[in-house]
Amino acid sequence: MAPTPTGNRRTRVHVVSDVHGNVRDLAKAGEGADALICLGDLVLFLDYADHSRGIFPDLFGTQNADRIVELRTARRFEEARAFGARLWAGIGSDRGAVIEKAVRKQYAEMFAAFPTPTYATYGNVDMPPLWPEYAGPGTTVLDGERVEIGGWTFGFVGGGLRTPMRTPYEISDEEYAAKVDAVGEVDVLCTHIPPEVPELVYDTVARRFERGSRALLEAIRRTRPRYSLFGHVHQPLVRRMRIGATECVNVGHFAGSGKPWALEW
Repeated sequence: MAPTPTGNRRTRVHVVSDVHGNVRDLAKAGEGADALICLGDLVLFLDYADHSRGIFPDLFGTQNADRIVELRTARRFEEARAFGARLWAGIGSDRGAVIEKAVRKQYAEMFAAFPTPTYATYGNVDMPPLWPEYAGPGTTVLDGERVEIGGWTFGFVGGGLRTPMRTPYEISDEEYAAKVDAVGEVDVLCTHIPPEVPELVYDTVARRFERGSRALLEAIRRTRPRYSLFGHVHQPLVRRMRIGATECVNVGHFAGSGKPWALEW
């Protein structure tokens, strides 16, 4: 990783989101940059592109993963939950303990791959209470907080909003809005989910609108950051658009691309 910026030298930051277990590329994501920013979703529960990968198929097999993806894609969420409940009942173990053990294994590998310095926030499939155990001294975890990098102020808001998917770190609209307000005016607003704009929240492969934040959209219009950076939507209809003075960028599905998005100033 490049040395800490000094004087008038330009600053380069690499940004990733939706890592979903891609440890190999994560270990190289900071090469040539002054800092790495991670916008969450480190955990891989189920890979919708390859149903053999993730915690779910490891426990229940690829055929069952095929079925639950089929149900969720069809938005038959109640059937998907009932199907999953039957599978978990067959294991006969504490579901939370089994998931936590698998997540811990993934976190140990991924946090070890973070370069120094890394600035990270949570995604909707992450488990925030576990992060302090794995984040080393070179990794700063921020949520509803700000940090200065190369003379610019970066604000971070983690997590997602509540959905029928019921992923681990979904919070209320009110709690999310309070974190957005706590960040205030920044040069770069870093979040896991997008602002609530149809073109930015629609996933062309899953064929559904993911949840974006209205509070985030209002903050962008009000505070006019230079950039709004986010992930969450793996195959968005539009990856980049302007909202007033702000360049809004989906930094990409890192698990699939293996390539960070670069910001230089």
